[in-house]
Order: sequence, then C-alpha cells, then structure tokens
Amino acid sequence: MKILKKVTNFFGLNDETWMKHSNKWSVWSRFFILPLLAVAIWSHVWIGLNSLILVVILLFWTWINSRFFGKPKTTKHWASKAVFGERVWLRKDELPIPQHHLRAITILNIITGSGLPFLAWGLYELHIWSVLLGLILVIFGKLWFLDRMVWVYEDMKNKSEEYLSWEY
Repeated sequence: MKILKKVTNFFGLNDETWMKHSNKWSVWSRFFILPLLAVAIWSHVWIGLNSLILVVILLFWTWINSRFFGKPKTTKHWASKAVFGERVWLRKDELPIPQHHLRAITILNIITGSGLPFLAWGLYELHIWSVLLGLILVIFGKLWFLDRMVWVYEDMKNKSEEYLSWEY
C-alpha cells in the first residue's frame, strides 16, 4: 500500500485534484495514453530518438491529466464514481471495505498486470500481436477494475460523510 500512497503523492492527488480527476473527460482521456505510448515507443523504428519527445509528452500528459480538467458539473456518473471508488479503496486501512471487494480487486489487478509483460516484450521485439494482447489485457482489466470501483463506492458512500459529499 505504501507504493500506492507514493504514486498518489507523485501525481499530487489532494481533495481538489481528486475532484478534477473525477471529471469524465479526465477519466476517459487516460484510456488513450497507453495505446499512444505504445505507438510512440514503436515509432523509434520510423523517427529514431525523436520518439522520445512523444514519450515525454505522453508521460507529462499522464501527470498533468488530473489537474487539466475542471471539477465536473455533476459526479452522478460512472466515471466519477469509479474515481471515488479508487479513493475509497486507497483508504481501506482507515475505513475497511467489504472482503468480497478485496478479493475481486486483487484478481482484477492480476489480470491488468498480466498484460504488461506481453506489452513490454512486444514493444521490445516489435511483435504487434504481443503488443495488442498486452494492451487488451491492461485496458479491459482496468475497465473492469474501474467498474468494481463504482461498486465499492456505492457500497461505502453511506459509511462516511466525506464519501457521501463527493457525489453531487
């Protein structure tokens, strides 16, 4: 869990940036980052070291994304609730979440993580089918994880005034 706290701190996620990140444009635009990053890495074949410029731009976008969009007009949609579920999950040591969610989240993280070796190997070997398999596992695993996060948020929002206040 310490790693997740460090990632949260690296991205500067505080109450304000979490709310900006709950904007559906922030959530959905992040799904394009990994495929574009794969293309940027692969592009070294065509444009050489200039591909690093694309990689840096995408990494910067990943970092700035949660601050770029404004707070949403409403948070009563799937994307916002998925972000709220992530916040709840990150705070599971403070306010425990039901055990059935923890098992499912672990399985979904394994599914998501299992795509990374395929993606990395495919990019290294320039093997398109490995890249595509890796992207599919990571993206669909993340989508399924976020869907579970909506469920986590719905189950937990009435257990904390703060959690409940996020939805408007």
